[in-house]
Amino acid sequence: MNFLLFSVLFTAGPLSGSDEPLCKHSGTFDLPELFKDGDVVLGGIFNMHSDKLESIPSYTFSPKEARCKSFDIGDFRLVQTMIFTIEEINRDRLLLPNISLGYRIYDDCASPRIATKAALALANGQEEDIASPNCRGSPPVPAVIGSDGSSETISVARTLGPFNIPVVSHYSTCACLSNRQEYRTFFRTIPSDYHQSKLLVRLVSTFGWTWIGTISSNNDYGHFGMQAFMEDAAQLGICIAFSESFYRTDPTDKITEIVGVIKMANTKVVVAFVSSGDMRVLLTEVVRQNVTGVQWIGSEAWVTENLLPPRESARFLVGAIGATVRRAEITGLQDFLLKVRPSMSPGSTLLNEFWEATFRCRFRPENTTAENNQMRQCTGNENLNQINNKYSDLTVDGGSYNVYKAVYSVAHALQNLNTCEQGKGPFKNNSCADISNFEPWQLLHYMYSVNFTTNTGDKIYFDANGDSVATYDVINWQRNAQGLAEITRVGYYDGSAPTGQELFLNEKAIVWNQGKGKVPVAICSENCLPGTRKVIRVGQPICCFDCSPCADGEISNTTDSINCFRCSLDYWSNEVKDQCVPKKVEFLTFGDTLGVVLLTLALIGFSTTTAIAVVFFKYKDTPIVKANNSELSFLLLFAIMLCFLCSVTFIGQSSDWSCMLQQTAFGISFVFSISCVLVKTILVLAAFKSTVPTNNMRRWFGPTQQRLSVFILTCVQGLICAVWLTTSPPFPLRNTEYYRDIVILECDHGSVIAFFAFCSYIALLSSTCFVFAFLARNLPDNFNEAKFITFSMLIFYAVWITFIPAYISSPGKYAVAVEVFAILASSSGLLVCIFAPKCYIILLKPENNTRKCVMDRTR
Repeated sequence: MNFLLFSVLFTAGPLSGSDEPLCKHSGTFDLPELFKDGDVVLGGIFNMHSDKLESIPSYTFSPKEARCKSFDIGDFRLVQTMIFTIEEINRDRLLLPNISLGYRIYDDCASPRIATKAALALANGQEEDIASPNCRGSPPVPAVIGSDGSSETISVARTLGPFNIPVVSHYSTCACLSNRQEYRTFFRTIPSDYHQSKLLVRLVSTFGWTWIGTISSNNDYGHFGMQAFMEDAAQLGICIAFSESFYRTDPTDKITEIVGVIKMANTKVVVAFVSSGDMRVLLTEVVRQNVTGVQWIGSEAWVTENLLPPRESARFLVGAIGATVRRAEITGLQDFLLKVRPSMSPGSTLLNEFWEATFRCRFRPENTTAENNQMRQCTGNENLNQINNKYSDLTVDGGSYNVYKAVYSVAHALQNLNTCEQGKGPFKNNSCADISNFEPWQLLHYMYSVNFTTNTGDKIYFDANGDSVATYDVINWQRNAQGLAEITRVGYYDGSAPTGQELFLNEKAIVWNQGKGKVPVAICSENCLPGTRKVIRVGQPICCFDCSPCADGEISNTTDSINCFRCSLDYWSNEVKDQCVPKKVEFLTFGDTLGVVLLTLALIGFSTTTAIAVVFFKYKDTPIVKANNSELSFLLLFAIMLCFLCSVTFIGQSSDWSCMLQQTAFGISFVFSISCVLVKTILVLAAFKSTVPTNNMRRWFGPTQQRLSVFILTCVQGLICAVWLTTSPPFPLRNTEYYRDIVILECDHGSVIAFFAFCSYIALLSSTCFVFAFLARNLPDNFNEAKFITFSMLIFYAVWITFIPAYISSPGKYAVAVEVFAILASSSGLLVCIFAPKCYIILLKPENNTRKCVMDRTR
């Protein structure tokens, strides 16, 4: 092929100007063609045969010409569409008036090699050498329509590019052809696979398929199309379970192996970016191995083709979904196609082949094989109206409409070239081109600015890459009333629409291979529900994963979440880990059983203290009450009442005021009570010392001094509390450190130093009181209070020493309950130890409540 191109360029010389010699390549090319002369002749290259037979060169003699087989009547329809369009333009009085268009159409036999040969023939002619060495003229054609396959079109575009001949393809979709640096003369009226790949990815994504297989043709169409598809699929998290590539001429074993992969795969959704000829070979093997249940996602190259017999199509292809080029009705084309006869072009090889393939007859018995010897003789008068195949069915695909647009785009470029006003032209010195003698590069200039509206209302123009607006129909294979497969339109794709709105799909109208409404499932792993996160399996694609529950305090509220998110400080994950809910707030409430018990105990203690106070008041004139300093006794009872009441402040929800109140009330009331006990202890010692005549201690410690001592001792604690509340008072705290899922409402002590001074003062007073009481425990008195005070102080110490570890180890509200219980226990200890013996005498042993008994120290 390279040698052939070199020989053409060498013998032909430059082709860029009409004054340069243009000579024909020597020898005759054996290329079947359809030809009609005109003022401007357009070239055409089509795949009128779907296969070829080529001999392997031996380099010892000239290679034989490739022989084409398997005539494609569908592509012959495209050829006739080009002829119809040219004739329609010739009849148009507004478009190219007084200028006739002709055509020269070749068959490339689906071969890049033959396509190159055809391109050279169009650029240089098929005639033998012209005798004159000064031959001149322009290339025989200024523009070429075709070819079908991307690989063939690449060969044509590369061959004609140096000649600046525009190539307008109606079927080549390879995204690689949008490379303007490499294919600067290429245009197309079919969308690029760049858009088709996006459409196929959108289809796969729409139905939630993330684990799919891919099949592609082993050529430029398949490679570039599948590459674009995989790049877009990867961005949407779609994984490829298997990816196979083949060509129709590959060994049978390879095709068998690929179908075996499809059969054994753990996904039944297969995207096939395959040409029609390749797909026919693949589906034949699918039928042979009886591989059913495959959900095919097809590219436009094969998804509308009848590749299997009707019954087998209904069994193996129903449910297939894919993209097809938009169709449009071309007025008059149907009638034109049905009027074609062999007699219109006597001796035309292509027309005769079409007739034989359509009616399964033969024209030349001498060239037939044993197989077609049984065919009847063609008369040439058979009626095309009686057939229904790809040739006559214009609803199968949009190929005819693409050819129609391609021819019109060249015609409008010629029209713009012809209507150029001298002095306002785009070329050197503002000149214009002459329609009767112009160069292809001049027509190429006008191709870039083509912009017109077809008879069907579609606007046609090319972007900077030579691509047209991307529009597709989404089709679905369904069973009709007869049980046969038919194609139904279920949506469309508009590449010019805003991002995210390109695809419209009527999902309810889609029929799947498992039945209507039963969307196939194609996932490697089940979706991770909210409350779990995806954990990728090592060494496997991202679509294969395990679902791990979120940790406590973390949630995921979306399906297939990659990460779990930690709840904020005051929130915690619910049971299924899909929501952050407010943490349970815990504090000692009046409604809790524990709160009710403690409140009851506090009220009982308060009531008991009140009752004792009433008894003491009633019997205030009795010796036992007088002997124990009734005033201090009433002060002590009042202090114990306050201790019982202050325990209530620890119950309920913490607030700024309650935190300050419970600490100060507790500290002051306890200091008040201990101060009273301390003074009573001192009085006992003073009473004993007063028996010595020279001792005046009792005189100096009278009622006034007693009251003042209690007041001063209590005021010291009040002063500590005042400083504490002024500098850094206690405050409510939401403790989230002890429990992860519970917020403990408690009071923080604020200033640690103030709290330490607060507690130390209580300890100092109680220790002093204990020491004095201990010293006076053995005084010879019938009702020696020192013994009872000592015992009460021992209880006090036992309670609060036990309180410390119990408080530290108790969680949440139980720590508060321990503190309240300690207050109640220590207050009850003082009440019982100091006042219970006296009440016993007053109420049960009144005979002992006499001055004699009280003063008798011998008993």
